[in-house]
Amino acid sequence: MADQAGEKSQEPTQHRRDQAREKGQVAYSQDLGSAAMLIVSILLIRSWGGDVIEMAGHFMRHQLSTVGPLTIGRTDAIELSHSLVNTIGKAVFPILGLLALAGVCTSVFQTGFLFVPSRLMPDFGRLSPLAGVKRIVSLTGFMKLSFGMFKVSIVSAVAATVLYLRHEEVLVASALSASQLAPFMIDLALSTALWVGVALFVLALFDFAYQKWKQEQDLRMTQQEVRDELKNMQGDPQMIARRRAIQRQMAMNRIGDKVPQADVVVTNPTELAIAIQYDPEEMAAPIVLAKGAGVLAQRIRRLALENNVPIVERKPLAQALYKDVEIGHPIPDENYAAVAEVLAYVYKLKGKTVPNPSRAA
Repeated sequence: MADQAGEKSQEPTQHRRDQAREKGQVAYSQDLGSAAMLIVSILLIRSWGGDVIEMAGHFMRHQLSTVGPLTIGRTDAIELSHSLVNTIGKAVFPILGLLALAGVCTSVFQTGFLFVPSRLMPDFGRLSPLAGVKRIVSLTGFMKLSFGMFKVSIVSAVAATVLYLRHEEVLVASALSASQLAPFMIDLALSTALWVGVALFVLALFDFAYQKWKQEQDLRMTQQEVRDELKNMQGDPQMIARRRAIQRQMAMNRIGDKVPQADVVVTNPTELAIAIQYDPEEMAAPIVLAKGAGVLAQRIRRLALENNVPIVERKPLAQALYKDVEIGHPIPDENYAAVAEVLAYVYKLKGKTVPNPSRAA
């Protein structure tokens, strides 16, 4: 009934996840990147902010103290622009570079290295007012609104807590001079912003976890979708079963032709059966004519009994030959002595002369 109703009760397969990733459908939290860049920017300002302000002040004092002509030419304007860019670049570009690196690292942490050219194409469907209203008036929109209000309350509570913990310093700030008040206000603002950033980062981690959970829920599959995917990837199960049946029949036919030519069948005793042939005049070593497990092993033993081919039980030898030797290939050196012993036993039972090839020595 659940399958008929289209209930998505199955976990998404790895193939479905890969398809979604190729389309750019991955778990991603914008708040995580914003919170990380806020924290990094505050730490950079606290570390290098004083140097930036000092450098800017030195540049302004130098420019204002230099008396130049009221009109300047193109060369002077270019030199002034170069000086301004060099001064600001030395102070600001490292900060901007680290902020960009923080943003990239946050994105890679969430999605890995992902490039989806189709996501760069404009989607004019988003310009539709009706589509915008549907996005707002929806369960997802309601969840975003609720989470946004929750974030505002958390940020307000964190800011109020930081100010309360330093309320004594705030109360006596009115007695400070202008040169003392400015550093205090900057430090208070940066400290409050840093704690707010930490709170936002923690909330963003929960949001990212929710996005991953929601992504898995969206990718869940019905039983019919699982069957269809399996059919597309591996083929029609009925065709697979038919091919396997044909392969088994072909193996049976080969066994029926080869086993009567064997000199001995080595068994395990019931799970495995290996048919071996050895002609000392034409072969340098015994070869495996046929081998099988389960039903094929039963077929080999039955054919051996019908054609008076001796059956010898040698468990370790049967396991080694079944695992290591392909049909039509010679016995490897490490198993040759054991096979030679079996053949000698069979030849004695038949009253034949025991072959003594060079490799048996």
